[in-house]
Amino acid sequence: MLKVALIGAGKMGISHLSILGAHPEVEVVGVCDTSKIVSDVLEKYSGFECFADYKKMVDKAKPDAVFVAVPTKFHYQMVKDLLNKGIHVFSEKPFCLNPQESKELVEIAKSKRLVNQVGYHNKFVGTFQEVKRLVEAGYIGEIQHFTGEAYGPVVIKKKSDTWRSDPNEGGGCLMDYASHVIDLINDILSPIESCKGAILKSIYSKHVDDAVYALVGIKSGETGVISVNWSDETFRKMSTSLTIIGSKGKIISDANELKVYFKTKEFPEGYSGGWNVKYVTDLTNEVDFYLRGEEYSSQIDYFVKAVQGKVPNNINTFESAWKTDVSISIIKKSS
Repeated sequence: MLKVALIGAGKMGISHLSILGAHPEVEVVGVCDTSKIVSDVLEKYSGFECFADYKKMVDKAKPDAVFVAVPTKFHYQMVKDLLNKGIHVFSEKPFCLNPQESKELVEIAKSKRLVNQVGYHNKFVGTFQEVKRLVEAGYIGEIQHFTGEAYGPVVIKKKSDTWRSDPNEGGGCLMDYASHVIDLINDILSPIESCKGAILKSIYSKHVDDAVYALVGIKSGETGVISVNWSDETFRKMSTSLTIIGSKGKIISDANELKVYFKTKEFPEGYSGGWNVKYVTDLTNEVDFYLRGEEYSSQIDYFVKAVQGKVPNNINTFESAWKTDVSISIIKKSS
C-alpha cells in the first residue's frame, strides 16, 4: 500500500481525496487544511487524520507521496519542502507563479529521483490522447495552423475577492484557465516559444484577466491562436477544444468528440478518407472509480503506478509543467 497524504481540501483536493480513498493500492495517512470546519467534518465522517500544519502532518504520518492542492502561490515552498524530505509529489496546476520557481523544483526532483506530476488532466482524456497519436504519427501532415480554445462560466458577475482574483496568488484566466489549453498545445504540437501579440481582458474582475486572446508561435515554427474566456455563461461548464490544420487533413477535438478529416488515403486503421467522428466513450478505458470524468482517476492511478515503478514517470512531469509556465510568462509579457 502506498501511503499518501493531501494538502488542501478545497474543490480539487476533495476530488483527489475521494479517488485516493477508493484506490485499492493507496492508504490515505493524513489530510491538511487550514479550515477547522473542513478538518472537523473530514475527521468525523471520513476517519482520516487531519492537520492544520502540513509539516507536522508529514513528520507524523510519514507519507510516501503527497498531493498538493492549494492556491498556486503556495506550491513552490510546499513542493520544495516535500522534495527535500524525499517525498514524491503530485501538484495541482498551474505549477508555479513564475518559471524560475518551476525550474528549481524540476532540478530538485531530478536530483533526488522522485516521481513528480502536475494535474493537467486533459492529457488523460481519450480524445486528446488520440489527437496526439494522430499528429505524432504524421497522419495530418505538416502543421499549418492551430487554434486552442476554452470557455466557461467561472466569473459571470462581480463578486467578492478570492485567491482566483489575485494575480499574486495564481488567479486570473491566463494562469488558471488558459494554462490547460497552453499545456495541451505544448504537448501535442510543440512548446509555445513566442507571442506576436496578446490581449488579457478584464470583464467582471478588478485585478485579473477574465479572457485571453493571443497569437502565438511554437518551437517548430508554426503559429496559432489562443482564445480563452472564463466569463462565458453560454457554457454550462469548462469546454476545451483544439483545431489543428495540416497538409494532409484537419482535426477538431474537445473532451467529448474528435472529428478528423483525411485528404489522402493515408489514414490509420478504423478511419476512412474524408470526415471521421470518434467519441470519448470509444477512446477511453474504464476506471475503477469514476468521479467527474475518467481522466481524474486515470491521472492519479498513473501517478501511483509511477511511484510503484510500474510505469515511466513521463506524463505531466514537473518539467512539462515548467515549459507551460514559461509559455504563460511569454504571453503575459506580450500583453
